[in-house]
Amino acid sequence: MTVFLAGMRATADRMNDNSASSTTTSGLVAATGFSITSFSGTKVNGITFVNCVIQRTGAAIAELATNSGDITDILCATLPAGWRPSETTTVLWGTTVNDGRASVSTTGDITLITTSGSGGIGTNATMRISFMWISQNG
Repeated sequence: MTVFLAGMRATADRMNDNSASSTTTSGLVAATGFSITSFSGTKVNGITFVNCVIQRTGAAIAELATNSGDITDILCATLPAGWRPSETTTVLWGTTVNDGRASVSTTGDITLITTSGSGGIGTNATMRISFMWISQNG
């Protein structure tokens, strides 16, 4: 909150309390072989932040070559409409034993691209994916 001093003008920016203009906790859709543990999204002043917790319920995802970190790209979830970035972006995901990169498309598809270590992504692994982007949501 702005503390007004003598002579200051009360502009729209100074009056903004930075409260969330929109929030959600639903709408993230799991792909086959995954389940949603939790999801939340918040929009504040043109910035969108989402937090996804997704569990692998299908078979383990192995590396394509030992210690390469490369896996076959696999869709794990889709963000709801209104909660998707305006351009494809690369984000990080992590579990308690490994991490990697994922791609988030303008259609909301979250696709796992790489993993660290040589263990791949095991069944029941819980991935945490949090990211934000400039959305101009006002």
